[in-house]
Amino acid sequence: MTSFPFASIILGTALAAACVPARAQDVAAGERVFGQCRACHQVGETARNGIGPQLNGMFGRKAGSVEGYAYSPANKGSDLTWDEANFRTYIKDPRGQMPGTKMIYAGLKEDARITDLIAYLKQFDATGKKAAP
Repeated sequence: MTSFPFASIILGTALAAACVPARAQDVAAGERVFGQCRACHQVGETARNGIGPQLNGMFGRKAGSVEGYAYSPANKGSDLTWDEANFRTYIKDPRGQMPGTKMIYAGLKEDARITDLIAYLKQFDATGKKAAP
């Protein structure tokens, strides 16, 4: 009776899976996703606060800190600094993650679309200038 090399198959499968490239961020797709956000938020050199605050330089910025925007007490008092991880959680369910926020949005549920949106938003520095590709 011959023994079947299960360990070799399992190891080979695991190595092959590890070599599959992760899905790249797609800035153009992120810009299309941002179309949903555009009703309330702006980005770019001419961005201004509207229904929601402008989102230039958002990652690394303390929540509730855009000059001239009237945030909810929940947002201002959140002690949150935006990064990819907490943005991913927040954008899936803004009111569930920050009860009392003024943001009226059901949430973006698809991880790939969130990844693309993050890539799009990360292009803009605090002044609204796009980083060089």
